[in-house]
Amino acid sequence: MTDPSEAPTPRRRPQQRKQVLLRLDPSVYDALARWASDELRSANAQIEFLLRRALAEAGRLPGETGPIPRRGRPPRKPPGAQ
Repeated sequence: MTDPSEAPTPRRRPQQRKQVLLRLDPSVYDALARWASDELRSANAQIEFLLRRALAEAGRLPGETGPIPRRGRPPRKPPGAQ
């Protein structure tokens, strides 16, 4: 019989990103999509960027909030790097 204090600690699963249904006025979405395109972001990434900035300015961004995940192709590695 094993001692419960010696039980392996459970692995922490990476936190899944939340999916949210958002209804917007079509003209607001069009303006947002144009702005996102100007900054080389998707509309979804632009919304998250703006929400994070608003939370930070209001002093409400949780300290454990990680950076926005990078999307797209990973950066090139220099020749000879592993």
